[in-house]
Amino acid sequence: MTLTNPLSCRRNDFSLPPDTHYLNCATRAPFSKAVEQAGYEAVRRHTDPFGLRPADFFSGAVTVRELFARLINQPDPDRIAVIPAVSYGMGIVARNLHRKPGLRPGQRIVLIDDEFPSDVFAWKRVAEELRLEIAFVPKPTGFPQTADWNTRLLEAIGPDTALVLCPPVHWMYGNRFDLEAVGRRAREVGALFVIDGTQAVGALPFDWRSIRPDALVCAAYKWLMGPYTLGLACFGGFFDEGIPLEESWMNRIDSQEFHRLTDYQPTYRPKAARYNMGEHSHFIQMPMLEQALRQLLAWQPERIQEYGRRLLADALPALEALGCRIEPEGSPEQPGRGHHLVGVWLPERVGTREVQPQAVQQALLAGRVSVSARGRVLRVAPHVYNDERDVAAFLNAIRLELHG
Repeated sequence: MTLTNPLSCRRNDFSLPPDTHYLNCATRAPFSKAVEQAGYEAVRRHTDPFGLRPADFFSGAVTVRELFARLINQPDPDRIAVIPAVSYGMGIVARNLHRKPGLRPGQRIVLIDDEFPSDVFAWKRVAEELRLEIAFVPKPTGFPQTADWNTRLLEAIGPDTALVLCPPVHWMYGNRFDLEAVGRRAREVGALFVIDGTQAVGALPFDWRSIRPDALVCAAYKWLMGPYTLGLACFGGFFDEGIPLEESWMNRIDSQEFHRLTDYQPTYRPKAARYNMGEHSHFIQMPMLEQALRQLLAWQPERIQEYGRRLLADALPALEALGCRIEPEGSPEQPGRGHHLVGVWLPERVGTREVQPQAVQQALLAGRVSVSARGRVLRVAPHVYNDERDVAAFLNAIRLELHG
């Protein structure tokens, strides 16, 4: 895909040092200058809380929910909840799994292989309590992997499936999953469909209305470009009358009427509001996340993807010439990898020398190049603040480390 209005490099919008080459947004996004400024202004506002109104406890989150709803093409912002972490969002799903119609012992929770721990640990206790099984869909060993992995996932979803959890892209390797196909298959067999969008939403287009999941959970500090210990989740109709993880006073109707708080209102605010974390006002961090979401809506995820594609277009064949393996980008008909998160599989040996990804990562850090080592993969995660100099520094460092 080539856009008619592609993004140019936005490095000047960030305060990254000129001698660093940060290709590691999948670990932690840097704050832009605008997000940084929003944080400074929020701190200054709250050095003197005189005049703080009850409505101020709610208004920031309302705006953020509206912006996130636009980003994921969710027409109803009331389906968005503020959460502290992915584990919290998955905990909500696990807490409510027993409510699923037709649930019975022996059914399976289907996950992909090498999934992130927060997407695995959430199910162990509930699986034991409800006598369910946890099944991992194995990653293919050959290359390319993505099409076969998608096929295996779809084949693993059947009448014995209670829940499917799948990300848009694999957090280590960058393989893309066909969420629309997975969603259709889950609905056919009556399974819940849950997505951890942390490593994609914000940098990869996401369409709630086309994918139709039951829940989408995202941490804010990666591709949403926001602060740590803050996240957003979107919950479908199954969760409208569900059980929250905590009983926050802010999640009840009329809770903005501070003079009536001891009336102890039993009724929750509608839809996803019951799942908001306690103290979700986040007076300092919420304005920062608001600014980050406004940036992403202006940059547009499809343009971020295209920027990553152009940025790495020459480097990836050069890495393959050095003995690395990289998943093809695929096509609309054949899933491949994303352009914002690319797994570079290092050769196991160069000559008689064994290649250790962690050692390669440390050598790159010494040269002021930041990527992540995950298993045998270097995870390269560029964004709009990166330019050709960053890619050249990474490529030269890899070449030197592998072949001297």
